[in-house]
Amino acid sequence: MALYEMSSEHTLSTVPLTSFASMGVYERTHLQKALRGLISAITPGVETMVLAEEFGDWVGANRRIDLLCLDKDAKLVVVELKREDGASMELQAIRYAAMISAMRFEQAVEAHRKYLSSIGSTEDPEQAIRDFLELDDGEPAALDDKVRIVLAAASFGTELSTTVLWLNKQGLDLRCVQMRPHLFDGRLLLDVQQVIPLPEAAQYQVAIREKEAQQAVVRSSERNMTKYHLTIGDRSYSNLAGRRVIYEVIAEALSQGVTMAAISGALAGKGDSAFLSAEGRLNEEQLLERTGNSGSGYFSQDSMLLHAGGRTLAVSKRWGDQLMDSISSVVDLLPSPAISIEVSSPTGEPEVVNFEGYEIKQDQSTTITVSKDGITCSPTKPVLRSLAAKLGIGIVNGAGKEMNTRQLGARVIESVKARVE
Repeated sequence: MALYEMSSEHTLSTVPLTSFASMGVYERTHLQKALRGLISAITPGVETMVLAEEFGDWVGANRRIDLLCLDKDAKLVVVELKREDGASMELQAIRYAAMISAMRFEQAVEAHRKYLSSIGSTEDPEQAIRDFLELDDGEPAALDDKVRIVLAAASFGTELSTTVLWLNKQGLDLRCVQMRPHLFDGRLLLDVQQVIPLPEAAQYQVAIREKEAQQAVVRSSERNMTKYHLTIGDRSYSNLAGRRVIYEVIAEALSQGVTMAAISGALAGKGDSAFLSAEGRLNEEQLLERTGNSGSGYFSQDSMLLHAGGRTLAVSKRWGDQLMDSISSVVDLLPSPAISIEVSSPTGEPEVVNFEGYEIKQDQSTTITVSKDGITCSPTKPVLRSLAAKLGIGIVNGAGKEMNTRQLGARVIESVKARVE
């Protein structure tokens, strides 16, 4: 479809479609560099991090993966780019996916180490991956054995599109993202849209079924499976990792007027390192700039930042064997405790409830999926908001911010279970 500009006189004029070639834009030098800096542009709805660029660490390799990425479910993601027509790129990407399907976690760490070095970053590669996957300290990690594929090009022919649709029906996960360049007022604009699977077409949402069949990221019997059920007043959170428990407890303490200094003083052995902190009401970028910290190891996302005493705070994710003592120390500071923390007993079976025709599922790794009539709803959060409203439950966490998908899904499940009981 064409791109139009609407004038102040409410008339439409076409924004000319151009080509990357005519604009002197090359795949590796320009497109690849731009997309590695904002990988979310071609991975809508799936939080993704770049692991490596031009990856080809396998025996006999003479071709390289443009961008090797990782998603929140610990699935590797092969990203292949073409600046013009994407003919036959799906076959190349499938070969790459097969070659890396046996990659181990430590190999991913080493690939990320090389990538960080190439872009001049001193960030710890293993910690960066663990933080992205939200793994607790000391928790063993493994990659999922399924690999996703993202094909990004200016156009896709009928042959490729038909092939991708058929492969998705067979259980593979291939997505086609179209990048159409337009020239406007001397500037190059990209119209980026996922065209396969079409978000509006339920029959082509096979790629989203990964959520239904997702496997636990870590299968080792030694994995620390400890999750907690947390109740603060009339709010309940199910299957929280330990570091999320202490985050919610600290958020509650601050909301009750306990000072950051008091909390730091109660955390023996942790002290000021429990927080990243700077004066003013800041966003993530401003906080990291003020503190000179990369944010690794802290809940530094905008939605997780806390504000108290005229300062912005990011809570640490790293507590080790001090976790339970630290939680108890903060709870002891609360004027009105009303907090209950219980260890969840993982059974290996997902928790499933049904409400208003929807099936809401929380698997062993606490990932939430919502489906209706056998079709997975994506994105999930708007549906959860609607269900929460019908259940008459709030969607705000202890920090006074909207819950993330896992928190909101857990709250909806708890509320539906309470109705049944």
